[in-house]
Amino acid sequence: MALHKVIEVLAHSDKSWEDAAQGAVTEAAKTLHNIESIYIHDHSARVENNKIVQYRVNAKITFSIES
Repeated sequence: MALHKVIEVLAHSDKSWEDAAQGAVTEAAKTLHNIESIYIHDHSARVENNKIVQYRVNAKITFSIES
């Protein structure tokens, strides 16, 4: 039987929401193995002087637990 776990992470990037999502996976992969998917639960941006300066994602990362 396969067992999966889901964690929720927050990540940000100065480039894009996609870059923030990739950053979340890259950082999670430093301590997690068998990452299978990422679900972007929410995204937002920080604005300064009428320009987006930071893209943020709230994501759920799913990985399988080794037995």
